[in-house]
Amino acid sequence: MNPYFSVIISVYNKENHISQTLSSVINQTFKDFEIIIVNDGSKDQSLYITKQFEDSRITIIDQENRGVSHARNQGLEIAKGKYIALLDGDDLWDTLFLETIRNTISIYPNEYIFTTAIAHKYDNHIVPVSYSYDLNKSILVLNYFEASQDHSILTGSSAVFEKEILSNTGNFNESLKSGEDTDFWIRCGIHYPVVFVNKIMVHYVYSSTSLSNTSFNLNDKPNYNDYDEAEKNNVHLKKFLDRNRFSLAILSKLNDDKTSFAFYKKSLNINNLSFKRRFLLDSPKWLVNILLKMKALGGRKTYYQSL
Repeated sequence: MNPYFSVIISVYNKENHISQTLSSVINQTFKDFEIIIVNDGSKDQSLYITKQFEDSRITIIDQENRGVSHARNQGLEIAKGKYIALLDGDDLWDTLFLETIRNTISIYPNEYIFTTAIAHKYDNHIVPVSYSYDLNKSILVLNYFEASQDHSILTGSSAVFEKEILSNTGNFNESLKSGEDTDFWIRCGIHYPVVFVNKIMVHYVYSSTSLSNTSFNLNDKPNYNDYDEAEKNNVHLKKFLDRNRFSLAILSKLNDDKTSFAFYKKSLNINNLSFKRRFLLDSPKWLVNILLKMKALGGRKTYYQSL
């Protein structure tokens, strides 16, 4: 009999975290799941550590380094569960995460994508993520783009989806080395609403060496041109894409890439940006750097830094 959930964990050099991450899955109160660990060419002891767990539900794929998109797609290829639950190799689930998702699915059997609130876990403190809507209910069915103007409601460690949606969304884009999550969430949001559980059940463990904090090459990231037609008739998608174009424009500024900066700035509607973002867009590089450093000193995740 196939498991209810297939938990896909992508791992690359996570020896300091993978044991806790895997334990947070094994200790779930809901037990009907398989675990597919894809070791993406780790150079540390990650693979050795995962092999120390004796659990018949665990399958390990050991491959050369091909990137997180390829790793996840390999896991999707062999997943037997009706629902896919993604988890990065350094993040943590509350023990009730899968049970909560299962109960939510029973309440909303006609929906396909589910998630919960998350918090960023730093060395000595935890920062709940802020969301761009009024959380006046314990469970909400949301338009992904409208609800993700402040922070994405879908993440690589909180998203759970019915496997059959891949026939509409496609798999993860293996040509992207960074931003592959956002690209996939866009395709999800175009086709489906998201059921959001308003309770923190996932901790994103911040690491200054993780790819999202060290990859600053514009060629590694999506440029969102694939969605030019879709955004013409979707105001929420357009606003969401413009927020991400703003981020790439700032990255271009920090890289002294004037051509890319001009491209991204021209591609977005300035009216879709907050005053703060408009201010940063027009600010000199030195001031943007100072403001990002001040944000980092305040204990908040920053996404770009000067090269």
